[in-house]
Amino acid sequence: MTLTAARQIEAVYMRGGASKGVFFREDALPSDRRERDALLLRLIGSPDPSGRQSDGLGGATPASSKVVILAPSRRPDCDVDYQFGQVAITEPQIDWRGNCDDLAAAVGSVALSEELFDLDAVLAADPGGRTVAGLTRVRLWQQALDLRIDAWVPMRDGQVVETGAWCEEGVGFSGAEIRLEYLDPAERPLPTGAVKDRLELADGTVLEVSLIDAGQPTVIVRADQIGLHGRESAGQVDRKPALLDRLEAIRVAAAIRMGLAAGTAEAGRRSATPTVAWVAPPQRTALTGGRTLAADTVDMLARMLAMGRLHPAVSGPVSFALAVAAAIPGTVVSEVARTLPGVPIRIGHPGGVLTIGAMVSMLRGRWRVEKCLLSRSARRLMRGVVYAP
Repeated sequence: MTLTAARQIEAVYMRGGASKGVFFREDALPSDRRERDALLLRLIGSPDPSGRQSDGLGGATPASSKVVILAPSRRPDCDVDYQFGQVAITEPQIDWRGNCDDLAAAVGSVALSEELFDLDAVLAADPGGRTVAGLTRVRLWQQALDLRIDAWVPMRDGQVVETGAWCEEGVGFSGAEIRLEYLDPAERPLPTGAVKDRLELADGTVLEVSLIDAGQPTVIVRADQIGLHGRESAGQVDRKPALLDRLEAIRVAAAIRMGLAAGTAEAGRRSATPTVAWVAPPQRTALTGGRTLAADTVDMLARMLAMGRLHPAVSGPVSFALAVAAAIPGTVVSEVARTLPGVPIRIGHPGGVLTIGAMVSMLRGRWRVEKCLLSRSARRLMRGVVYAP
């Protein structure tokens, strides 16, 4: 029968944050990278010109067309090595260069549930450093970013806890909070060394911005400097060519100042970096879907552009940049945000609220980021065998 002739690969289907992805053990996949990627594309159902991924496990959205590869860590200071792949829907491409903060939360959960490392031995060697208040620390190594992430996963009686009262935007049900600590995510968060830079645009306009390289290169400007208020919806941004041109001009000037491009032509080809974000003080604002966000539930408002369009929320990497800027005195973010040392900041975005913290310190006259903190939940949706033709 065709079914018995199909290749069978063990996998776990997970929700992490507001994303979903298929998790594979590295030793279950081909060692040749091209063969491996071709297999994963087929399993997810890409490329699909119709955009449906109907013959695979992909969900036909960027948030649900993702894969993760796991392996016991080769590093003595970590438990699990992982790679995150963003699978294109209509093209035969997997981007392994980035990270998904949503699915990073699920990595620790999968590693424990699938016994990817010897937890008993780890606990015996370091009980105090591995369990705190019902949370177990799993040390992750994000291979593409060379980044250590500690996931604090709730456990009870030796089992991962997935149910709880913790809620997050984009997830219809509550879950158990998983805390993520990104360690040493940026040694030089201020690429120019200044907390604020003056950018001169092609039309002669001069803006004060903060240029941050933490999580993702980001140029941050006060909303009121560019005629905005920080409460913008997609319709108020995407349908205004003049505004989009102005934001692109800011991005191009920032790319040159940050050393990401040598000139305007090269900066124009870097359509994704740096990301442009604008910020404003807390205000009452309408959210996507008709809800209203009260001013006292956030510490600042932020909007960001992604590939020439208003992002429906704030991406994880850009939220890092905003949190770092909030923690450094004198940046444009610190001027508008309500901040307390050591307390995570609540960022109001078009879809709701994102809470993230950053710990920074001064070393030899330069700011450095010690860690970024955020929380997600994760749940195992299915464990079983995936069939490949």
